[in-house]
Amino acid sequence: MSRQALIAALALVVVGVVSVAAAQVPVNVNIGPPPPPIVLPAPPALVVVPGVTIVKYAPSAGMDLFFHENRWYYSHGGYWYGGPSYRGPWMGVPFAKLPPPIVAVPVKYYKVPPGHLKQLDKGG
Repeated sequence: MSRQALIAALALVVVGVVSVAAAQVPVNVNIGPPPPPIVLPAPPALVVVPGVTIVKYAPSAGMDLFFHENRWYYSHGGYWYGGPSYRGPWMGVPFAKLPPPIVAVPVKYYKVPPGHLKQLDKGG
C-alpha cells in the first residue's frame, strides 16, 4: 500500500471514529433556567383532575405539579419542565410540546394561573 493510500485510509478511520463519538454525545436542550428542586419528604398524594381524568395533580404541593402517563410536569417561573420523578431531573418543555391533557387542566387546579406562564412556542 502506498504512503498516500495509507494516510487516506487512516484519515477515514479517524473521521469515522470522530463521527461515531459525536453521534453518541447527548444533547441537552433545556428551555428556561433550571427550576429549584422540589423538596418533599415523600411522593405527593395525587388526585385526578375532574374532567381530565388522565391527569393527576398534587394539591398539597406548594407548586404546580402534575402527573400524566408516567411523567411529571412542573411549572415554575413561567416555564414548564418534565421529568421521570417528582424530584426530577427536570428538562424544559416548550408549551407547544406539552401533552394536550396537561394544557386542558382547568385554571382552578393551578397555583399560578396558566395565563401567567410563558408560551415558549410564541416567543414567551
